[in-house]
Amino acid sequence: MKKIISWNVNGLRACAKKGLFDFMLKEKPDIFAVQEIKATHNQIEEKHFHPDGYDVILFPAEKAGYSGVGVYIKDNIKYKVQKGLGIKEFDSEGRSVSIEMPDFVFVVAYFPNSQDERARLKYKLSFCKSMKQYLDSLTKKGKKVLLSGDYNIAHNEIDIARPDDNEDSPGFYIEERQWMDEFLAKDYFDTFRMFTKGPDNYTWWSYRTNARSRNVGWRIDYHCVNKHLKGNVVKSYHNTDVLGSDHCPVTVIIR
Repeated sequence: MKKIISWNVNGLRACAKKGLFDFMLKEKPDIFAVQEIKATHNQIEEKHFHPDGYDVILFPAEKAGYSGVGVYIKDNIKYKVQKGLGIKEFDSEGRSVSIEMPDFVFVVAYFPNSQDERARLKYKLSFCKSMKQYLDSLTKKGKKVLLSGDYNIAHNEIDIARPDDNEDSPGFYIEERQWMDEFLAKDYFDTFRMFTKGPDNYTWWSYRTNARSRNVGWRIDYHCVNKHLKGNVVKSYHNTDVLGSDHCPVTVIIR
């Protein structure tokens, strides 16, 4: 069994002060993936951000205080690392890291925000297309694949507390939702919905409106597997009681 946890920490340094590593060391995941780290290597003191028993792979954005992803992986696991997709416009923002292990390929991604008035929608959809092409290349080779992270997309109306009020909001644009439709149409599966079908299950809540206490949220953080790994998924759930970010961690267990 492998336990994989993904969390948009909204600043690695800030979240560390709010119990990030206490949670991590309590849960003891095999892989702990973080998004929106907002930190460069020289901003992080290793002793504070490198727990015993784990290797850490950070892929920060070139721009300080922005974006970036990271992976903590148990140091007894054999793996190979690929930082980014080999596409400068995405890799400069630290959007993804791939970890190839003997049993499956793990990919962490921080999908771009499409922004108000669709300002970055073209960029977002280009990233989505490139990511799927990369995953398809692995799937065609027979690899088992897990894509975890903040997709910045609420797929269906059930995934957002107030769909009618957000028809023209970034993360719920019809173009983004259609991409998710296509992504999950055949070869890829949303693991959370394999186990939980009902409403009111969210992973992000706005700080501005005290939304979390009222559970007025969005489900935009996912663990999705390809068809080769689907049969190995044991459990997938949200850690909604864990604070420290405007997102909650999400967990999947793979056998």
